[in-house]
Parts: sequence; C-alpha cells; structure tokens
Amino acid sequence: MDIAALRSAHPDHWKKATAIRTLTLDAVAAANSGHSGMPMGMADVATVLFEKHLAFDPKAPHWPDRDRFILSAGHGSMLLYSLMYLTGYEDMPLEQIKNFRQWGAKTAGHPEFGHARGIETTTGPLGQGIANSVGFAIAEEIQRATWGQKIVNHNTYVMAGDGCLMEGVSQEAIALAGMQKLRNLIVFWDNNNITIDGTVDIADITNQPMRFEASGWHVQSIDGHDPEAIDAAITAAKKDPRPSMIACKTHIALGHAAQDTSKGHGALTNADQLKAAKEAYGAPLGAFEVPADVKAQWEAMGTRGAAAHADWHTRFNNLSASKQNEFKRIYAGEAPKRLASTIRALKKQISETAPSVATRKSSENVLAAINPIMQETIGGSADLTGSNNTLTSDMGVFHPDTRKGRYIYYGVREHGMAAAMNGMALHGGARPYGGTFMCFTDYARGAMRLSALMGIPTTYVMTHDSIGLGEDGPTHQPVEHLAMMRATPNFNVFRPADTVETAEAWELALTSDKTPSMLALTRQNLPTVRLEHKGKNLTAQGAYVLADATSKRQAILLATGSEVSIAMEARDLLEAEGIGTRVVSMPCWELFEEQDEAYRKRVLPGGPVRVAVEAGIRFGWDRWLFGERGKREKSGFIGMHGFGASAPAEELYEQFGITAKDTAAKVKSLLK
Repeated sequence: MDIAALRSAHPDHWKKATAIRTLTLDAVAAANSGHSGMPMGMADVATVLFEKHLAFDPKAPHWPDRDRFILSAGHGSMLLYSLMYLTGYEDMPLEQIKNFRQWGAKTAGHPEFGHARGIETTTGPLGQGIANSVGFAIAEEIQRATWGQKIVNHNTYVMAGDGCLMEGVSQEAIALAGMQKLRNLIVFWDNNNITIDGTVDIADITNQPMRFEASGWHVQSIDGHDPEAIDAAITAAKKDPRPSMIACKTHIALGHAAQDTSKGHGALTNADQLKAAKEAYGAPLGAFEVPADVKAQWEAMGTRGAAAHADWHTRFNNLSASKQNEFKRIYAGEAPKRLASTIRALKKQISETAPSVATRKSSENVLAAINPIMQETIGGSADLTGSNNTLTSDMGVFHPDTRKGRYIYYGVREHGMAAAMNGMALHGGARPYGGTFMCFTDYARGAMRLSALMGIPTTYVMTHDSIGLGEDGPTHQPVEHLAMMRATPNFNVFRPADTVETAEAWELALTSDKTPSMLALTRQNLPTVRLEHKGKNLTAQGAYVLADATSKRQAILLATGSEVSIAMEARDLLEAEGIGTRVVSMPCWELFEEQDEAYRKRVLPGGPVRVAVEAGIRFGWDRWLFGERGKREKSGFIGMHGFGASAPAEELYEQFGITAKDTAAKVKSLLK
C-alpha cells in the first residue's frame, strides 16, 4: 500500500483519518494492551461515515431519531473511542483515551454499554453487534410505521469483521434481516483477510458477498481506503430497499510495520515502529497529539448534528400533547399507569375461578391483557409460537408488508432472536420478549448473558421447563438450565406456580429497569394454588409462605413452579399425620436474596426440617436448605439427579420420585 499516494490523493480526508490511527497507536502503547489493527484499517470508512452521512449529536447522545453506529468488531474499540473524543462527546475527553483499558475508565477493552453515552451496545463477543443491529433496525421500522417518518426515520450502521461473520449467530441475523427487508440497516465488512491465527483462508473460504446476496441483501464491494468510493457506496446503500452490505477491502494496521499480518491485529507497542508509522502518516510525533485544525474539523462534524436534532424537536413538538407524553413514556422505559390495576384485576379473577392450566397458557392470558395497553411490547418466538403462546390477537405480525405488526416469526434462530431482542431494547421505545423451549437457552445463552451484563430488561419466555414436557425426551427436557441462569449475575429467573404468580412475574419483568427476566413455564396443566386474592405482588418478595402449618411446625417444604402443587399435596399428607408443615413458594430466588434479613427469617425460620422440591438438579438449593438458619442433617431434595427420559409426564414424575408421596416420605425420614 502506497501511503504517500493515499496522502496526496485526498489530503484533507487523510489528516482526519490519521487522527484515529495515531490515537489508537498511542492508547494501545500506553496500555500495553489492546487491538490496533482494525481501527487503523477502518479509519477511512469511519471518517467518511461520520463526516458525510451519520446523523448524531454528541451533546444529546440519546436523541431518539439519531442514526445508530454499532462497532460489532468490538476488539477495535479504539476506533469508537477515537470517534467519540474527536467529535466532542462529553463522556469521552482525552483523559479517557489516555486511560484506555485501565481501572475505572470508560474506555474498556471492548465497548461496554452504559460506560459512556454514545456506546450503543456491548460488543465484546464477536457476532453480537451485527445480530443486535437487526433488532435496532426492526425497532426503527415498527416505530416509523407507528409514529410516522417525521418522528422516526434513521439508519443503523454496523462495522463487522471476519470474526463476526464466522460466528454462527451472524447467519441467523443476516437471514432474518434479508427476509424482513430491513432497508435502513447498512453493514460495513472489514475485509482485511487477517485473523489472529493467520490469513482467513486457514479457517474459512466463504464468499461473503455471495452469502449476503443469497440472504436477500444489497451488496457492494469497494476499496475501503478510497473516500470517494466509500461515500458513493453509502449513498447507494441508503437508496436501496434492502439491507446493505458494503465489502470494504482494507489493510489491517495500515502504514505500520505489521500491516497485512496477523501481528497487526493485536497490540502494536514497539516505540520505533510507532514513530515510523506516524512519520509515514505525516502526523505529529507527540503522544495523543491531534493538530488543532484537524480536531476542529472533527468537532464541526459533531456540531452539525445539532441542527438536525433541533429540526426533529420542531417536528416532535407539533405532535399532540398526549402523543408526546406517550412517546416520552415508552422511551423512558416506564410502564403505563394501567398496568398495575390490570394485573390486580386478572389476579382476582384467577383466584376466584381457580383454573387448571399450564403456565405457558397462563402467560398467554396475561399477555392478552397487557399487550393492548403496552404498545411498545414486541413479541416473538423461535418457530414455536403455538407452543410458547407468545402471540396475542391485538399485535399483528411484523413483515415487510405490515410494519406496524409487533409479533416476529424468528424461525429456528434462538440465538439470533435473543440478540435481536437486545437490540430492540437498546434502541429504545421497545419492550421485547421472545420464546423458545427452555432447553434451548443453550442456544440463546450468549445473548442472554449480555442482557444481564448490559443491564437491559429483555424478557425471555422459556416454556416446557422440565421433565414435564414428557415424550420429547431428555434432549428437550431442561434439568441444569435453572441453575445455569440463576448463576448469572443481574438476571431474574421466575418459575411461577400458577396464573397468579405468572401475572406477577410479568408485571415485574415489564417494570424492570436494568435486569432481564426469564419466565420458566410449564407444558403440563397446574392447579391454581393462590386461592386467596392479594393485591400485593408477592412474587416481588421472591419467596413467601403459601400455606402454614396448622399445628407445631416441624417441616418446611420449598418449591417452585410445577412442584409447588406437589408440595401442597405433600403438606396435606403430612398434616393428616399430625406433622405441621409450611409450604414456601419461591418463584424468584434472586428477589428473595434481596429481601432483608428479618423477612427471610420469617419465611425460613430455624428449627424445622427443610425439603426442596423442583424438577431440576439440586445445584444452588443448598443455600436455602442448610443456609439461612437451616441444617445439613435436617435437609433433603426431591428433584432430578441426572437427565430425563422419554415418557408421558405423569410417569416421569413417578419414575424420578418427584411426587407428594416421595416428598412426605423424605420429611418423615428427616424427622426420625
């Protein structure tokens, strides 16, 4: 690559792009850690995008109608941090660049949502950013159809590398975006032919442009260092009715001794090589030095967005007061005032009628009451709509011909669905939920973890939550999945016992601010166990006394979900023998842990034997069995100790010893 030719062909552009490259080199050198090559290679694309196309306002990073910029190749974080510093984001002063990858800095090794305003999503795990972007684009489409293009009409731009496209989740995302014709989604592929291990062809020979074309995308291939070609490609992409992929042929670590090598991917910290690269660039040699005129040009790009932002506010203020308030409410993530009363009314009805239904059906009934009053909900399922019961009659189906629809058929794409839902939540103005069988949290887990890490309230509807799904057998029967998700920080796992607890769980999920939720729901019918109506949301306490002993308390049965009714039956057997027994329903461990000591002590006092009943593995239950004033020798567990089997649910529960009879016998053995 002839650096001198690039400099002379477009000198003004070159200086601006060079600022990204030198800041990257200096930050990585100071940290002695990081990834230099991608920011250096994609600096030209980023410069043209920010200068000529991106609608953004650094003084208002959360402006609803801004364009979204997603750095899917998150290891190249210095590209994003440099852009934010240069254009004038208040959360990204030069001091943050100098503290790259250091304790307490907003400039983490990979972009972290919430660290600095302007970072749209967390993009450490490759492929997640491009998969998030599909959710961003879907949210934009729905909101444009709902509010009109004067209020919502923006683009989502993504920078993805070879690693992003190798990850399986990328194909799920690409196929979904192409089918849905998400015209405002534009992906730049950093086609540098380099991975950490060597050239791309040691592991992959996929024709990426053809792959995108086969999925229904508009595709262009350009020189990623030619600003005129970059500009023309973006212009063409914005005019096409399909999502667009622009294949940008670039040189990793452009202008450095490690250019076009796998070494160029990582930390370029050699002082002599850094100096030589700056000299070739014609850049100042001082650390973190950007010429004043270049910084001013970048800042001008940032101030340009203020006018577009002001114009949007003028259009927004022309809406009626009620529409303005509703728009502000949904973007603030606030539930409508009617939600609480709607949930209370449904709970009262259920307590009075006491239906016996599967909690997946309970969830559908709750959603049928909620969705009409929360137009920001966006539902969906990974090809299991009839099983997950996630579609209600008011929603309409999201499709290229029906953009106001709020229900998405994701196909068999559990990971892509979860990542897209994260994108919707991050976009703003949306409350996404989506369903699959609980066993397939295995496939969605990567995105579910990021929901928790980012602190976004995505809701996962996971049905067929135990051996209770029956004949489909152990491949479909989750046994370790409750423990897996309960082990995840900042994640609420709800396993409701009946429709009342399901309604309470939904209320908590839809009012959560920074914590995602999973609802673990049954295939099999369950009796209503909450027969006494309580206006208070008892599930919010995590655990509560469902039924107390009628005589001296000798035993406490702890249970979740479908096993609460088993515990209630066991209580009847024990009480009939004069053994006073309390039943504690524990729909959400995480919320119970948050209760004060006094409340936990009232629910789980010391003294009685304790037996937990849950159709999953024991892992995690010891906290409640012989922690919290319990004793090891006076505790037991009724549940799974291995994988399930294929048979009708009733027989499985009998064969695996998860019955009222077995539970009562366990209690009596501990009382001897």
